[in-house]
Amino acid sequence: MIADQPRHGYEIIKLIEERMGGSYSPSPGVIYPMLSWLEDMGYAVVETEQAGRKRYRLTAEGETFVAANREAVDALFTRIGPGGREALPAPVTRATENLKLALRLRLRRGPLDPAAAEAIAAALDTAAQAIERS
Repeated sequence: MIADQPRHGYEIIKLIEERMGGSYSPSPGVIYPMLSWLEDMGYAVVETEQAGRKRYRLTAEGETFVAANREAVDALFTRIGPGGREALPAPVTRATENLKLALRLRLRRGPLDPAAAEAIAAALDTAAQAIERS
């Protein structure tokens, strides 16, 4: 993403979130160490703005690295998808996250017995059928 233009870390986080259709947002603990690594490797440099914010841009070595790894970069962006155009609407994302949380909370209470596992599977199958019919 910094190969396209210089960017701030927060901007990269938001671009990845948008590209993933809101289903994933990398934490600063993922992005900033990666930017530091790029800087340490000589692939990026920091441009400090007046407000003290850091903007990262590729160096000539970074551009060479991206060009040498273009196939892997393109494959990654292909796997990620078309930039959020097919993102789930916010209510669907909320409901999906609610379901995942409910399952995690239930599993914290202890293992599922066969009857509980069947009941959960039946509820999920019913939901899947309703989604297919919509």
